[in-house]
Amino acid sequence: MSEHLKNSKRNLKKRWKKVNNTSYNIQKTKKPKRLPIAVSEEDFVKLIKNTKKDEHRLAFLLGFGSGLRISEITNLEKRDVDIIQKRILVRQGKGKKDRVVPLPKGFKTKHLGLLPLKIGVRALQLAFKNSCKKADLLKDKPDIHFHSLRHGFGSNSSNKGIPIHHIRTLMGHSNISTTNVYLELNPKEAIKSYEDLF
Repeated sequence: MSEHLKNSKRNLKKRWKKVNNTSYNIQKTKKPKRLPIAVSEEDFVKLIKNTKKDEHRLAFLLGFGSGLRISEITNLEKRDVDIIQKRILVRQGKGKKDRVVPLPKGFKTKHLGLLPLKIGVRALQLAFKNSCKKADLLKDKPDIHFHSLRHGFGSNSSNKGIPIHHIRTLMGHSNISTTNVYLELNPKEAIKSYEDLF
């Protein structure tokens, strides 16, 4: 091997080491972490008053009162609802997991006749936006969407003092950090601790 080639190889190795040992100050751009938009009890009452179709009202009730995702609502069948035990079996929710949630207050036996809902996800999202518009909710919450009903369930559960690990179970979260956002949305305990100190 020629001397020139050996020197070239040595120089290349030195440069490679230098590149590998150099600490670069590369910062990943983080997405802003915003709190979820949740439907309050007051918002929900306005929403239901401004919704005409029974199947829409039932879908909104299931989202807000049981914390169901929109796909879980459209897949719900009569056999999944236990009126006596006051609970709903969610079959194969997100992550292909089954779970049990409470039957929402206001669910009546006559609602079983509406299941399964004869409406798709897109149509339900549009119905929700239209009802929000009629209820004048878009003024204060322009980014409100169907999933805000589920956020309302999590937020209200946290507000009423339900332990966070129970909320996690009811909502079907695989990670508790996902559920913790509802503590941030309603930091009652943190505020109480602060007030107790002053």
